[in-house]
Amino acid sequence: MTSIINLHRGVLLHAVAALALSALVVVETTASEKKPLQVFVLAGQSNMQGHAQVRTLAHLAMDKKTAPMLAELQDAEGKPKVCDRVWISSIGCAEEEQTGKLTAGFGAAAGGPKIGPEFSFGVYMEKFVDGPILLIKTSWGGKSLNTDFRSPSSGPYVFNETQLANFERQGKDVSPITADKAAATGHYYHLMIEHVKLVLSDIKRVIPDYDPAQGYQLAGFVWFQGWNDMVDSGTYPNRDQPGGYDAYSEAMGHFIRDVREDLDTPNLPFVIGVLGVGGPVEEYGPDQQRYKSTHQNFRLAMAAPAKLPEFRGNVTAVLTEKYWDRELTALRAKENAIRREVKKLVANGTIQPAQERATYEKKRMEDLSDYERKVLDTGVSNAEYHYLGSAKILVGIGKGFADAMAALME
Repeated sequence: MTSIINLHRGVLLHAVAALALSALVVVETTASEKKPLQVFVLAGQSNMQGHAQVRTLAHLAMDKKTAPMLAELQDAEGKPKVCDRVWISSIGCAEEEQTGKLTAGFGAAAGGPKIGPEFSFGVYMEKFVDGPILLIKTSWGGKSLNTDFRSPSSGPYVFNETQLANFERQGKDVSPITADKAAATGHYYHLMIEHVKLVLSDIKRVIPDYDPAQGYQLAGFVWFQGWNDMVDSGTYPNRDQPGGYDAYSEAMGHFIRDVREDLDTPNLPFVIGVLGVGGPVEEYGPDQQRYKSTHQNFRLAMAAPAKLPEFRGNVTAVLTEKYWDRELTALRAKENAIRREVKKLVANGTIQPAQERATYEKKRMEDLSDYERKVLDTGVSNAEYHYLGSAKILVGIGKGFADAMAALME
């Protein structure tokens, strides 16, 4: 009889333990689901949009250093991963707002599907953050900080003496030019802020299962822009000289302060993606030397705000030049040399214009190895100023942004 009682007691204790464990799992799951939504704003121009066609993801597998990253971005069937805990709202890449769970295809719509830094940023932030994540991406191609994204504290855009002298020499009326500039100034800054506030006012529109009781936290901001400012010799007449882009640094500082004030987040972690097209300037080839000082001056100006005492510990700069692919640059140079050679044959009458394409393809087959053609055909989908439309480059940049953001959050 005693043994039977002990047996029943053991069964009962086992059942109670199992029930307690089950309750613990439920509590833990519920607690995880109720963690505040972590919100990250991604803003900038065309390189934040992203012009890497999804097909170029395959290039990551061709390099043992980046092959493990491709595995993080794909599912078991080799298709682009769909994140479980990351959602996105994106404007500027397409005519309409794009929303949904994060996956490949949220880059620039033209010639897509494409990716930008958002894909790998979200995938790696999902590893760093224990809870749901929302990315709010606001990116428009061909926009400057000096005008389009100019924030309120920077004040109105003022034409410098060189610009005014040029207008006078060209016989232009300054009044309408000034009015047009005033209308354009800050337009995209305000669109960015308005969209962030719109999304946050109705999160369930983007994340249907969002529970307002869990709340949200604005956790970080990533800025990736620069091309239009870098090539603007009017706004920056001394850009090839040290300090020639000081006005950009000043505007960037105001931008950070204004974003924090307008979104009511005084210490919002801020990552500046420093333009790095072409890679480190010390590695520039002979045909790039004329750009060397201008490019480096601009990169220093972009990174400068991160060194201000007021931003210490919550603003950082990521040098995207670190993720440039030198092999693609070298092979693209060989390809362009073949193209120029064929154009000379057309120009001197050796071949007819109708023969140009076939001649180019023939010489490309002869002058490039099978491996070189495969790298180019797999890894490149756009121009140099769009990081060659290379997923290998943009995936590295997105991960770099995520690493930097995680460090700031810690």
